[in-house]
Amino acid sequence: MSERHVLVLPDRDAAEEVAQELPDRFGVGEEPQMVRDALAGEDDAEDAQWLVVVEDPEGRLDPAALDALAAEYEGWLEAP
Repeated sequence: MSERHVLVLPDRDAAEEVAQELPDRFGVGEEPQMVRDALAGEDDAEDAQWLVVVEDPEGRLDPAALDALAAEYEGWLEAP
């Protein structure tokens, strides 16, 4: 079953580091997508969260492990 995991990170640097770690730790073949998620009413990029979207076509990634990786960077795995 295909799944999509969304990791929420506090800033772009954290999102980039997580995106770089995903292939090494989890064998993710497809490059994760990074998306800036501006907080409501905020125009400044410094006040934005960043999302790392991971496609999991085979449903093999462990959500708890993804959440633990995001937590290392003060982030979390968004609940489906």
